[in-house]
Amino acid sequence: MQKITRLAVALATALTAAAAGAPSTAAAYGGGGHPRGGNHAVFVQTDNPAGNQVIAYRRADDGQLTPAGAYDTNGLGGVLDGSVVDHLASQGSLTYDPRHALLYAVNAGSDTVSVFSVNGDRLALRQVVGSGGRFPVSVAVHDDVVYVLNALDGGSIQGYTVRNGHLRAETGWNRQLGLDPNATPQFTNTPGQVGFTGEGSQLVVTTKANGSSLLVFDLDRSGAPSDTPVTTSLPGAVPFAFVPNGRHGLFVAEAGTNAVATFTIHRDGTATQEAFATTGQAATCWIVAVRDLLYTSNAGSSTLTGLRTADRGRQLTVLGNTPTDPGTVDAAVSTNGRYLYAQTGLNGIVDEFAINDDGSLTRLGSQTVPGGAGGEGIVAF
Repeated sequence: MQKITRLAVALATALTAAAAGAPSTAAAYGGGGHPRGGNHAVFVQTDNPAGNQVIAYRRADDGQLTPAGAYDTNGLGGVLDGSVVDHLASQGSLTYDPRHALLYAVNAGSDTVSVFSVNGDRLALRQVVGSGGRFPVSVAVHDDVVYVLNALDGGSIQGYTVRNGHLRAETGWNRQLGLDPNATPQFTNTPGQVGFTGEGSQLVVTTKANGSSLLVFDLDRSGAPSDTPVTTSLPGAVPFAFVPNGRHGLFVAEAGTNAVATFTIHRDGTATQEAFATTGQAATCWIVAVRDLLYTSNAGSSTLTGLRTADRGRQLTVLGNTPTDPGTVDAAVSTNGRYLYAQTGLNGIVDEFAINDDGSLTRLGSQTVPGGAGGEGIVAF
């Protein structure tokens, strides 16, 4: 716990000093063959406690963004105790559902999830549904099944099915995680992400410092979770966020080691580490994938670290670091794989980058998100 406290202090110190000085899939199609879903757009969640919004941007062919609208979620953002630039301390708080052309946004301060339909760079609010717990921070979708991760009261997951463009909470698909609800600070001791393995038969939760573990729930054919998860303890790692690696693997960003680790998730729910590479940066928490490249967001260093993967993730090569505005948090890559957009939480700025063939990043510009300081959640097309 002392190590985690030091991490929190180091993050706050680094960001104060700075202040002083997974690609989306193709759009779904509706009746008559007309395209619907995201197209040439970036959506950013503000997580504003005074009223959460999703801010829309139009992406030009050269990757630069222009504002395209602001959409109320009809819910409130939330702030975890101890957070500096990452008020939800999670990945996946804004999640796109390509099968149904829907966008899911958590309202941590209202214990709800908002459901938007997506058409190009435009949104329409369809539903606001209870999250099944306190302080939702992450949403995952696979086919017709959706899970929401709640961060407080020891953590929980709630499962839903998608029907006619709406979420239906499934009775019996709620599981308590059993984490210590009193562990402090909250932002390092709440769960970080919920997500599916690539083939969709297992659901994974990262616990961050509160157990420093990967929790794996087996899912039956309907999508219902096992009664209890299989726990793989990773002492000192502080697993924060992940992206799938093939059908049964994960690339995990570890805040405790400031590293990326490759894991295989076995059919029995256990996890085995296959590769490991340190970023050399501070507060390596978020991760995004495109082709054979990974990029981590390092909140304490205000940088993005690029890595190249090989041999099905068994080899990780660090390519270098790219500076961002202060407090790098969540990131997303455009559908064509050419552009990366990184939220920076201290001042609520989205930085725009071109992804070069060698994996390096070229800065294109930036956008200040209205009411977006401390916000997390970004989706790109």
